[in-house]
Amino acid sequence: MRRTLTDLFSQALERAVTSGDLPRPDRQVHWKVELPRNPDHGDFATNLALVLGAAVRMPPRRVAEILKAHLEDPEGLVASTEVAGPGFLNVRLDPLAWTRVLAEVEREGADYGRSDVGQGRRVQVEFVSANPTGPLHVGHGRGAAVGDVLARLLEFAGFRVEREYYVNDAGNQMRILGRSVWFRCRELAGEAVTLPEDHYRGEYVRDLAREALGVFGSEWKGWSEQEAVERLGRWAGAKILEGIRDDLEAFGVRFDRWFSERSLHEAGAVEKALRLLEERGEAYRADGALWLRTTTHGDEKDRVLVKRDGSLTYFAADIAYHMDKLARGFDRVVDIWGADHHGYVPRMKASLAALGEDPDRLEVLLVQFVNLLRAGKPVGMSTRAGEFVTLREVVDEVGRDAARFLFLTRSCDAPLDFDLEVAKAQTADNPVFYVQYAHARVSSVFREAAKAGFGRPRAAEADLSRLCVEEERELLKLLYLFPEVVEEAALQREPHRLTFYLQDLAARFHGYYNRHRFLVDDPDLARARLCLAAAVQRVIANGLGILGVDAPDSM
Repeated sequence: MRRTLTDLFSQALERAVTSGDLPRPDRQVHWKVELPRNPDHGDFATNLALVLGAAVRMPPRRVAEILKAHLEDPEGLVASTEVAGPGFLNVRLDPLAWTRVLAEVEREGADYGRSDVGQGRRVQVEFVSANPTGPLHVGHGRGAAVGDVLARLLEFAGFRVEREYYVNDAGNQMRILGRSVWFRCRELAGEAVTLPEDHYRGEYVRDLAREALGVFGSEWKGWSEQEAVERLGRWAGAKILEGIRDDLEAFGVRFDRWFSERSLHEAGAVEKALRLLEERGEAYRADGALWLRTTTHGDEKDRVLVKRDGSLTYFAADIAYHMDKLARGFDRVVDIWGADHHGYVPRMKASLAALGEDPDRLEVLLVQFVNLLRAGKPVGMSTRAGEFVTLREVVDEVGRDAARFLFLTRSCDAPLDFDLEVAKAQTADNPVFYVQYAHARVSSVFREAAKAGFGRPRAAEADLSRLCVEEERELLKLLYLFPEVVEEAALQREPHRLTFYLQDLAARFHGYYNRHRFLVDDPDLARARLCLAAAVQRVIANGLGILGVDAPDSM
C-alpha cells in the first residue's frame, strides 16, 4: 500500500509545523490533490498552500516554498515539485509510476484505494434519524446516501465506524402522531371530527387507523384521550419505524444501532445531564426556566433547557444523547442533519464545551434540500399535508443504484435537483448509467478478446511502455489518483468527490474507447491496452462498491 500524495503533503505540513517553519493552523483546512487543467503544469496539483495561507496568516507562495522544502518521498515516486501561480504546488511523477500503477491495481484488486490513514480511530456516523411520524421522503434519502457512503469511505480509509439512527420516539411529535391516529379512528368509526391543522394528514395515517381498529377492536373506545394518544402514538410510531427500517434496507443502508430517545428519559440520563450542568455552573435558573450559558461558548444567546411549565426542550435530550455518545469512547461523532438545523450547530457544540468536552469531537454535516423533478417540472412535497413522494416510491421507480448515485452528484451543502426521468434514462445524461456502462464496456472488450485468444493479460507480462498516447496517460493519472480521492473524500467528509471522480474516469474511458481499438494487430500493444482497460474496470468497480452501487458486466 503506497503512500498517497495526500499523505506526503500532510506529513510535510506536520514537519513544517514541528520545526517551527509554519505556525499550526488555527482551524481545519480543506484541500485536495487533482489533475491540473493544463498538463504542462505537471501531473498533479494541490491547493494546500493556498487554503493554508489564510489559516496561518502567511503568503500562500511562501507557505508553498516551506512545504516543498519539507516534502520527503522515500519511495522516489516524485520526480519534481514546483511552486506555481498564487501558491499551487505542481507535482511530476517518475515515468515508472505510470506502469507501476497498473500492476498495483492488479495486485491489490478490490483493496486498491484502501488505506490505513484512519489508524483504527473510532468514528460514529449518525444519520437519517427521521422522526417515526411518517414514511421517509426523498430528502431523507439524500441524508441516508450521504451518511452511508461517508461511513463506507471512512472504513475504506482505515477508521472503525459505527452507524447509528437516533429514534425520536419521545416528545410532542409523538403525541401529535397519536392524536392524528386517534382522530382517524374516530372518523372511521363514524364520528364527525375535524383534524387540527398541526396534525399529520397523509393517507398513511388513515391506513394506520384502519390497522389499529383491527388490532385493538373496540377497546380504544374505552380509553381516555390521554391514554388513547399515548398508546396509539407508541403503536403507530413502532409501525412507522418498522417501515423506515424496510425502506432503508431496500435502499442498501444498514445501521449498527437504533438508539431510542425514550430510553434516555427512562434511564434518567437527561436529568443527570442537567444536574451536571448546574453543578458546573453552566446552567442557571431565571424567569421560572432552566437555561444553559451557551453564550460563554460562542453561541448567540443562552438556550432554555427546561421551560416554565417544567417540560423539557428537545435540546435537553440532545445534550444527554451526545453525552452518551462521547462516553462510548468515539474519537469523533459525525451528525448528518437537514440544512434547516444550521442554527442548532453552535448551541450543540457549546453544550459539549459546557460539559468539559472538546466540541471538535462533534462534526456536523448539513444536507441541503432536494428539488424533486419529473422531466424538469417540480414535484410538490409537504410531509404534514401528506403530499410527498416517499423514498420507497423513488427507489421503486428509478432503482437503488440510480437513487444512491444521483443523491451524491453534488456537495451535500448545495441544493440538489433530482429528475426522475433523467434517473431512468439509459443515456449519457444519466451519470450512474454512464459510469456503469463504462464497466460493462470493458467486460464486452474482454469477451471479444477471449474470442481472439487474448484472455486477460497480466501487467508483469505486458510491455506497458506502449501506452504512450495522451488519452492513455490521462487514464493512468486518474487511476493513480483514486487512492487520493478516497482518502480526501473520507478526511474532508465529502463523499460527492467520489461520484465526480467516477464520472470523469468514465468520460475519459468512453472517449478513449471511441477513438482507439483494443484488439489491434500489434499483440504487444493490444495486451498493454487490455491491461489498462482491466485497471479502469477494477477502479470503477471499487468506486461503485464504496457507493453501494452495482458494477454490471452487461447493460
